[in-house]
Amino acid sequence: MDVSRRSIGPAALFMTGLGSIIGSGWLFGAWKAAKVAGPAAIVAWIIGAIVILLIASSYMELGAMFPQSGGMVRYAQYSHGSLAGFIGGWANWIAIVSVIPVEAQASAQYMASWKWHWAQQMYDGHTLRPTGLAVAGVLVMFYFYINYWTVKAFSRANSFITVFKLAIPAVTVAALIASGFHSSNFHQHGGFAPNGWSAVLTAVATSGIVFAFNGFQSPVNMAGEARNPGRSVPLAVICSVLVAAVVYIGLQIAFIGAVPGRDLLDGWGGVNFESPFADLALAVNLNWLAVILYGDAFVSPSGTGMTYTATTARMIQGMSDNGHLPRALGQLHPRYGVPRPAMWLNLVVSFAFLCVFRGWGTLSAVIGVATVISYVTGPVCVVVLRRTAADLARPLKLKGLPLLAPATFVLASEVLYWSRWPLTGQVILIMVIGLPVYLYYQFKGGFADFARHVRSGIWLPAYLLWLALLSATGSSKFGGHGLVPYGWDMALVAVSSLAFYYWGVRSGGLTEPTFPELTATVAEKDLSPL
Repeated sequence: MDVSRRSIGPAALFMTGLGSIIGSGWLFGAWKAAKVAGPAAIVAWIIGAIVILLIASSYMELGAMFPQSGGMVRYAQYSHGSLAGFIGGWANWIAIVSVIPVEAQASAQYMASWKWHWAQQMYDGHTLRPTGLAVAGVLVMFYFYINYWTVKAFSRANSFITVFKLAIPAVTVAALIASGFHSSNFHQHGGFAPNGWSAVLTAVATSGIVFAFNGFQSPVNMAGEARNPGRSVPLAVICSVLVAAVVYIGLQIAFIGAVPGRDLLDGWGGVNFESPFADLALAVNLNWLAVILYGDAFVSPSGTGMTYTATTARMIQGMSDNGHLPRALGQLHPRYGVPRPAMWLNLVVSFAFLCVFRGWGTLSAVIGVATVISYVTGPVCVVVLRRTAADLARPLKLKGLPLLAPATFVLASEVLYWSRWPLTGQVILIMVIGLPVYLYYQFKGGFADFARHVRSGIWLPAYLLWLALLSATGSSKFGGHGLVPYGWDMALVAVSSLAFYYWGVRSGGLTEPTFPELTATVAEKDLSPL
């Protein structure tokens, strides 16, 4: 990496993380979580923040250790070879590139609550209509061109937008609480957890909570453009998650307390809003707040959409460096320093997702599950590299990693299980669809060392298939067929995932990174499982 291209400082990197996290998730997440878990959705946000911080800890060490663009798609390649590297990178790319259209959808969906007839024709209550898709398409193009010219233009625009969209949720919380806070909502209408604690766990995975916090990846993926990444990357990740957690929990409390009693006659599951916070503001006669929220429905998602347009391009760059995609896709523009071919590919894929998944709720649930799948490699990779690349510089070295890493892997596995069958199986199937691309590039390379790469990486597809089986046969509270009773199902997930974790750690070796400064250090390392 050319150090002269490291133009993003720690403050801008923090804004990148926070701007990624506070997007459409705040516009819809509190409503979706309340529908699933009632007032106990507050607990779901706390659990989500803790899980994400634990997961992020592994990636902070890796991001500081390998300050490369698109780092999240590279680490499994370094520790386990091409099979695990491809699956991890593919899952991460699918989870992130689909955020670009979902942010555009959020803006269009909020527009459907405007009083003009043409706006109300954009959304039918379930999916975007052609006019809504057209508006979302224009927004996707806007995200694209902001990033097309230069990294500095992106970081400056994003910092400005993030300040604005952090202020609007704060105003929303204060205004809704001051307008008439109904404390009875927290214990009436079915109690604090009307659907049980299993619903709270499901809300973590499928109500946009994991999706909302997913933005912690952006500082890691932008590490190649960051000054002093060993310090700025972990600082940006931790601060952005903690600040966002405060914002989201405050929004959830305000939302629960502000819902009028007439909307709760059928329980929390019967609370239906097209533009949740704006509709709620109108319901409590805060017309001025509704106007601001309609405007912010463009600003908040757009800031996140621009950020993800930048980071997904770096992911394609990383996958092309790994040999999983044509190298031409990762080429940097000689003047602007951005991988324009990768951006064009992501633009096409974004439009495809926009046309197939036409509602925020549907696509955000898919993203949440794909995101968790992409997370599970981090705790394994960081432990393997501690053993196989002990002599590499580590600007950040986590304490207590032998305990922290397996605990994180188990928690991520539980979140994947909480996502409910059949959604877990459907998203795992999307992961499998990418394997022909992997096999094609192995064929082009003459299947060099193919058997060793498979031996080192086979634990990951085996783990995903096992989780799908557990999800299908588990308790009905998580959508399964009830062959494993509730409680025992989560215990089985914990024990079996721990076994897969140690299999993954045992299988890991080290490939030669495509990072020039480290090549000489690790060139003699071997991929063979230890």
